[in-house]
Amino acid sequence: MINPQWLTTFKTLIETGHFTQTADILHMTQPGVSQHIKKLEQACGYQLITRYNKQFEITEQGLLVYQYAQQQTQQYQTLLHSLQVDSPYDGICRLACSGSFALSLYPQLLRLQQQHPKLHFHLEAAPNHKILDDIENNTIDMGIVTQEPVNNQLQATMIGQEPLCLVLPLRYKNSDINIDLLTTCGLINHPDAQYYLTKYFHSCGHTDLATIEIEQLPITSYINQLNQILIAVAEGIGFTVLPQSAIAHFSDKDKLYIAPPLTIVTETLFIIQKRHRYLPVRYQTVTSLLVSLHQK
Repeated sequence: MINPQWLTTFKTLIETGHFTQTADILHMTQPGVSQHIKKLEQACGYQLITRYNKQFEITEQGLLVYQYAQQQTQQYQTLLHSLQVDSPYDGICRLACSGSFALSLYPQLLRLQQQHPKLHFHLEAAPNHKILDDIENNTIDMGIVTQEPVNNQLQATMIGQEPLCLVLPLRYKNSDINIDLLTTCGLINHPDAQYYLTKYFHSCGHTDLATIEIEQLPITSYINQLNQILIAVAEGIGFTVLPQSAIAHFSDKDKLYIAPPLTIVTETLFIIQKRHRYLPVRYQTVTSLLVSLHQK
């Protein structure tokens, strides 16, 4: 690794053409300038200037080193400029959320990018635990989760509620929802089904549903692609529980029956980020969007 001070001295010397002027500009002594040039030549293994009659001429190797020093200076200036730029509508935002929430969030992010072309988004669909891990590892900068983290190194901001819905084929419309009906209908299973069903059955107000042993429900189909789960329900193959946002973006909603609960079941949504990590101002733009989505 070449000492950057030696490069600065060499670059200044080539541009001034004088050891004395170089020393004045860099607030050094003339012997100090000569020493920097000598050490740089030793580090490179080549003579960089040819001295004659108190003057000098740059060598071919010296020209390459000078060009390198120019590039380093330009990169340094570019870095300083980029550090000063903190625009609400410029840069990359690295985000993560559940697959269901991504269905509603991603189109909004695209509209925001259309308005501000220099604003770009990297959106990951992931479960809560992976989102928290990725924030801790700086893989992403901000996440939306449904459980407040216990890790005090993470900061949580509540932004709203996400209703959970019991979704059945349309033929069950106005039917009495009970254990026998759900057993007959069968479950469309998916990676979050156990969590959603447990939360819904214990909070929806139907006391008999709270006694369901979910693992005993017959599974009529399994799919791990969120946008495919409701296809099976619409075709009459079984029921499931999903966040309302997933249902809102399904094209054949007229083939679904959303069973009305006695008590509305919701998940709380939290924005998560590192507590002691400053995020660029563009993340405030994203936060404003997230809040507005849950004020509608």
